Amino acid sequence: MAEIIQRDGTWAFDGSTVRIAPGPHRSVPLFRQTYGEIAVPLEAVAGVVYEPERRRGRLRMRLREGADPLLQATGGRLPESADPYRLAVDADRSGVAEYIAEEIRHALLLDQVPREPTAGYLLPGPPVPVSVRSSDGTVSFDGGQVRIDWADTADRVKRATGPRVIALGDLVQVEWLPNSGYEDGFLRFVTRETGFSELPPERDPYALDLWGSVRRDLLTALVAAAVTARLPHPSTRTAAVAGRRPATAAVPAQDGHHDVLLRRLRELGELHRDGVLTDEEFTMTKAVILRGFA
Repeated sequence: MAEIIQRDGTWAFDGSTVRIAPGPHRSVPLFRQTYGEIAVPLEAVAGVVYEPERRRGRLRMRLREGADPLLQATGGRLPESADPYRLAVDADRSGVAEYIAEEIRHALLLDQVPREPTAGYLLPGPPVPVSVRSSDGTVSFDGGQVRIDWADTADRVKRATGPRVIALGDLVQVEWLPNSGYEDGFLRFVTRETGFSELPPERDPYALDLWGSVRRDLLTALVAAAVTARLPHPSTRTAAVAGRRPATAAVPAQDGHHDVLLRRLRELGELHRDGVLTDEEFTMTKAVILRGFA
């Protein structure tokens, strides 16, 4: 067993699996603490290096493309401090870091692990159910559907559409960009019907606009990864967006929802008349409301 324990976390390698656990220190980002321990099978690893520096070096693990739904969902945009595959190492532990990196590289050679992209996910991603409260609203995923409940601070257009519920089978992909503190981020759920939407995240009823606490908004990556893990793997995914069905307005199925539907359509019409929504935005958002009452 090769193991290194640092303030930011622990790496342990038993010959077949690298177990990465976040450290208990308060400096460890909330995202790492919440994500918890990750068991990385050797066949998911593309390489590992130790980068020495004068005060603190870094262990860096590179996974095979397509092996991890977290990396697939975040696209390499996680801040370095929140990246679970990087470990800050004190200078006096550099020898241990070199040793564990060499042990992993040696095992990769012995097992002849390929470096090519994988045909399926080799890590499970975050467990479900998972729920995160962000600046724009609360997003939840139970393994079968995504639900967004808008906050009072969300755009009026979104609040007019009501809670958004998206079945996993309707999803094509998830798009995620972190809130940097200088520029807003977003978590967008792309469906077959909204694939060509050009609405900005702050008005898109299928997107969370991330503009508040960077520390908390970063947790939306957990939802992005959990959903991505349950979508078709990129190696088999077809161009579903190109073949999307045209949106059609549906008639409300229950009379009890009639008043709510009329109120939301009235609010939407007022936003359109006031110039808040363009013709295109009005048409798309109206279709979203009608589909929600189908």
